[in-house]
Amino acid sequence: MDAQGRLADADIPGFFLSDAQREFRRALRQLAEERIAPHAARADSEAAYPWEGFKACVEMELPALGLPVEYGGAGADNVTQAIMAEELARVCASTSVTMLISKLGMVPLVNFGSEELKHRYIPRVASGEVQASYCLSEADAGSDVAAMRCRAVRDGDHYVLSGSKYWITNAGISGTYTVFAKTDPEAGNRGISCFLVEEGWGVKVAKLEEKMGLRGSPTGEVVFDDVRVPASNLVGREGEGFRIAMHTLDRSRPTIGAQAVGIAQGALDAASAYMKERKAFGRPIADLQGLRFMVAEMAMRIEAARALVYRACSEIDRGDPDGELGRLGAMAKCFASDTAMAVATDAVQLLGGYGYTKDFPVERFMRDAKITQIYEGTNQIQRVVIAKSLLG
Repeated sequence: MDAQGRLADADIPGFFLSDAQREFRRALRQLAEERIAPHAARADSEAAYPWEGFKACVEMELPALGLPVEYGGAGADNVTQAIMAEELARVCASTSVTMLISKLGMVPLVNFGSEELKHRYIPRVASGEVQASYCLSEADAGSDVAAMRCRAVRDGDHYVLSGSKYWITNAGISGTYTVFAKTDPEAGNRGISCFLVEEGWGVKVAKLEEKMGLRGSPTGEVVFDDVRVPASNLVGREGEGFRIAMHTLDRSRPTIGAQAVGIAQGALDAASAYMKERKAFGRPIADLQGLRFMVAEMAMRIEAARALVYRACSEIDRGDPDGELGRLGAMAKCFASDTAMAVATDAVQLLGGYGYTKDFPVERFMRDAKITQIYEGTNQIQRVVIAKSLLG
């Protein structure tokens, strides 16, 4: 408390954005609107990697944002990283993925890798020279991680990787792939290990998916056909892979929530701007009470989702002292992605027939929103995690 007995910000439960975070949001929004938004529709329509947006992000040193300072990163807190994901997704969800996926690929290395591996790979990702992918899912092993078939067999001072990974973001773009494979097929979850694999060692992309949304972000099947990986590129110890994967997802799900918040905010902003210009019955449709109530509901849900996302991100920064991150991360990702889908759908409705065309971005926001309910753990899985934390 201060001298007058009033609560200071630090005494109030929750969090408040710092002046630096607010200034970061302003600068990033300007960059996004000027350098990224103009290319978003083309990246979507042509399913083209958003190189213009990626280069703009590199110029602002965004790939370094969430990586440790000692390895060339900026060491930003997770709330600041959420602001980045949100502001980029507000104009182009595909560009936001270019920043999120490399961080996801590096989290296992940051938290479990050897110092030699960290110094070799993280600076290149932080500079934007190399991008990273996270290879966990397979054709029959999505939510059921233990069902994976990708194998890693020790051969002297190497491991030989064989198998395929599906739904891999940045397939064909990344220079490094963080791969989870079975080193002991009989041990279930305890038989999974994690490896850092360079693209040049024989990684192949079998196909790229034709997707409904996030069309500027390539997603594909990555094949490892007896790829030899130095034993020194094992991340953590043999058999630690499942724990590494779950630890990583707990820390990445809130930023998917932030991406969803950004998509929702972009849809609301586009719908609000349209409503002020579009006239019906002699006045702007923004004056119609029924539509105003829809906008109010959309705004409330976005703000609630944003608060939950920032709460989960704050828990990461605190080091999860109370063991709440699994539950909070699941809540943040689930609620924010459901919000994004609902808000984007309402935005299309508010624009009427125009919302159903590609002349306005709300249909793209609606398509992009859908994947946030699916990847990094479906929302059904998030509800399992939440319920288990409450009921055992």
